[in-house]
Amino acid sequence: MMTAAADISAADVWGYLGDVLDPEIPVLSVVDLGIVRGVTREEDGFTVTITPTYSGCPATDVIQSLIEEKLAAEGVAAKIKTVLTPPWTTDWLSDEGRRKLKDFGIAPPAPGITSKRALLGEAQHVSCPRCNSGNTRKISEFGSTPCKAHYQCSDCLEPFDYFKCI
Repeated sequence: MMTAAADISAADVWGYLGDVLDPEIPVLSVVDLGIVRGVTREEDGFTVTITPTYSGCPATDVIQSLIEEKLAAEGVAAKIKTVLTPPWTTDWLSDEGRRKLKDFGIAPPAPGITSKRALLGEAQHVSCPRCNSGNTRKISEFGSTPCKAHYQCSDCLEPFDYFKCI
């Protein structure tokens, strides 16, 4: 690990992390996604604590590498610490992240409905991210990535992904 410059603060590191985009949903930063749990200054640099969206997420290693590359490019000495508990939840998505998902055409999950019931129980009310209609239907539980389901709007007829509640 490189030596941390004294003039770099934890707030600076958070700002740099805001530029690291998720490789599967490149409109979201790792900060928007809520996987960055903390930034701690250590004697020889910083520790960035992350929680993957789920333990089998195929993008976890790539995200860690992207974080390391970005911080190294900014002259920040850092190590990445991965923690699995508490598990990540869609409630950790920032409001800005939810807005970015919708603007990108992915229906964001509703806040506060993160449970197995949300995943396996009754169908969720999902509004179309394009026309805001609530007249939508699930086409498939499986979307373009494991964290998304595929829906279609019955009013504008557009297909779209829904970011599943976890």
